Amino acid sequence: MNYQLLWGLGLRPIMFQRIVIAIGFLVPIPAFFFLRELNLLGRVGRILAAVVWPVALSVAIATLLLGPQVSLRVVNNTFIVATFVILLIALIRIRADSSDVILIRVGLFLFIIGVLYDNITGIFGRYYNIEPIGFVVLLILLGIVAGRRTFANEQELTVIRKELEIAQRIQSSILPSSFPISKAFRVTARYRPMSAVAGDFYDFVLADDPEAGLLIADVSGHGVPAALIASMVKLAATTLRAQASNPSGLLHGMNTILCGNTHSQFVTAAYVYLNAATQELRYSAAAHPPMLLLRKGEVISIVENGLMLAAFSFATYTTVGHSILPGDRLLLYTDGLLEATDVHQEEFGWQRLHAVVRETADLPQAEAADRIISSVQQWSVTQDDDLTLLLCDYLD
Repeated sequence: MNYQLLWGLGLRPIMFQRIVIAIGFLVPIPAFFFLRELNLLGRVGRILAAVVWPVALSVAIATLLLGPQVSLRVVNNTFIVATFVILLIALIRIRADSSDVILIRVGLFLFIIGVLYDNITGIFGRYYNIEPIGFVVLLILLGIVAGRRTFANEQELTVIRKELEIAQRIQSSILPSSFPISKAFRVTARYRPMSAVAGDFYDFVLADDPEAGLLIADVSGHGVPAALIASMVKLAATTLRAQASNPSGLLHGMNTILCGNTHSQFVTAAYVYLNAATQELRYSAAAHPPMLLLRKGEVISIVENGLMLAAFSFATYTTVGHSILPGDRLLLYTDGLLEATDVHQEEFGWQRLHAVVRETADLPQAEAADRIISSVQQWSVTQDDDLTLLLCDYLD
C-alpha cells in the first residue's frame, strides 16, 4: 500500500493512504502492551496500556472514515507526547538492580526520546523520523539481554541435570537390587519411573528363610519432592523392622513417623509378611490397590485397606491372614498399572491386569514381570505415572 511506484504512476487509491496512516496511529497499541509485559514500569505501565488502545483505535477508525485530518494528527501526536512523558518519568524513577535492567532502561530511554522528538515536531507539521533509530538501539540491547539470559538459563539447566542425575543414582541406591537367595521365596521387581526420579518405592523388610516381608509404596506427586519422601518411607520402614511380622503394626508405625513431615503429600502402601513354615501370609495396606494372589490359574484379590499414610495421625490399620501353597504367585503393584490410559482415555483397569496375570501364569517369573509391564506400556499412549511391580513366587 505504501509502495512508492504506485504513487508515481497514480495507481494508489485514496483508501490505501487512509489505511497506511491509520496503521501508523495503531502502532502505540502493541508498543504499550510490550512495555507492560516487560513489567519495568509497574502500575503506571499497566494503566497507560489500558488507556492507549481505545484512544489509538478511535483515531485510526476516524482516519479510515474521514481521511487524513490535521486535527487527528495533532490529537495523536499530543496524546503520544503526554503518555511517553509519563513513561519517561516512570522510567527515570525505576531502581536498576541488575545490569540487564540498566541495559533495557537505556534502550527504552533512547527510544522514548526519539518518539517524543518525532511527535513534538509532528505537531508543527515537521517529521524527522528518528524514532526508528532509537528502536533499533532498543532491539540491540534487548537482544544482548536475551542472549545473556539464555546463556544463564542453559548453565542453570546443566546444573539441574547434573543434580537430577545424582538424585537418580541416590534413589536407585535405596531400592534393593535383588531379593536375597531364599529356599522358600523368589522375588522379582520391575521399576519404571515416569521421570528421572519418582515417588514409587519398594523394599524387602524381611528376607530370611523361611520368612519374607515385602513393602511397596507410592508417594503422591512426582519428581524430586516425591523422591525425597520415598527416602523417608525407606527410613521409616527400616526403623520398624522389629514389626516385620505384624503388617498393621508396621504401617501404623510408619504413619506415626511420616505424619507432619511430608508437607501435605501422602503415601499409599501395602505390606505382606510371608511365612513358609506356617504356610501363611499376613497383609495390610494403606489406601493401596489390592494385592493379587495367582493360584492354579485363578487370580484372587486380597484387600485390607486403611487410610493413606502421612495424612491422618489417628489412622488405624488391620491385618488379614491367608494361607499360601507351593506354586502361588503374589503380585504387589502401584496404581500406575491400573490408571494407564489409551488414546480414548480408557484405563488399563483391574480386569485387564487380572487377565494378563493369568496369561503369564506359566511363564518364568522375570519374563512374566516383563510381560505385565510391557502390556501396560503398550496400552498407554504416554506414561503419566510411575510403574512398579513386585512378583513373589512361593517355591516350597
